[in-house]
Amino acid sequence: MAGVARRSSSGSRPHGRHFLRSRRLVDALVADAGIGAGDLVLDLGAGSGALTRVLAERGARVWAVELDAVLVDELRRRFRGTSVRVVRADAARLRWPDEPFKVVANLPFGSAAAILRALLDDPAMPLVSADLVVQWELAAKRAAVWPSTFASAYWGAWYRFAVVRRLPRCAFAPPPSVDAGVLRVERRVEPLVAARDHAAYRGFVKRGFAAGRPLVPPLAFKRLGRDLGFDPHAHARDLDAAQWAALFASVRAAG
Repeated sequence: MAGVARRSSSGSRPHGRHFLRSRRLVDALVADAGIGAGDLVLDLGAGSGALTRVLAERGARVWAVELDAVLVDELRRRFRGTSVRVVRADAARLRWPDEPFKVVANLPFGSAAAILRALLDDPAMPLVSADLVVQWELAAKRAAVWPSTFASAYWGAWYRFAVVRRLPRCAFAPPPSVDAGVLRVERRVEPLVAARDHAAYRGFVKRGFAAGRPLVPPLAFKRLGRDLGFDPHAHARDLDAAQWAALFASVRAAG
C-alpha cells in the first residue's frame, strides 16, 4: 500500500503492506503521472497518505481509499480540513466516480489483479489514466506485446499499457519478496471497439482463447491475416488487441 515507511498508531504495521521508503520517490511518481490542478485522482490503498499528500499539494481533488480501520483514522486526522476525501473501502469493490478520474496508487500486491479488473472491465467507466505500483511480473505481463492474453486483448481495445519504472524491493519497507514496477494505463483517444459493444467483444475474445484461436471461418481468417499482418495459423496468443478488434469488426460485419 502507498505511504512512506512508518508504523501505524497501533504499534504494528498491517500485514502485507509494503510502504515506499523515500519521499523523493513519491514526488517523482506523482510528477511522472502528469497530475494537474483540478484533476480528480484516486489513491487506492492510501496507507499513511504519502501519495495523497503530494497529489493534494498539486491541486488535485483526491480520494484516499483505504480499507484498514487504523490507517483510515490516521488519514482522517491528517487530512481534516482539507479537500481530501477519505473513503474506507475495498478498492476492488469501490463505487467509482461518475466523472473523469485518474488513479495514482501503490496497490497491495495480493489485490492488484482484482483492482485492475474492477478498473478496466467496463470501458464506459470514465477512467482517464492510472499509474500503478504493482508486482514486477504483473506489470511486465500487462505491458507485453506477446504473448497476448485474454485480458490484454480485451482491455487493449480501450487502453494502452506500458511499464514506466522498475522499483527494486529495497525501495519498500518492509521489502517484498519481489521487485515492483509502475504500470501505466492510458485510455485510447480512439477506441478499437465501441464501448457499447464491450460485452459482445468480451465474449468473442473469451471464446477465441478457450478454443486456442479466434473463431473465424478459415478463408476469412487467412485473408484477414494478410491484411492485418498475422500468420494464417496464428493462435489466440499471437494476436494483439488491434488484430482482435479488427477480427471482431469483420465477423460482425459479415453477420
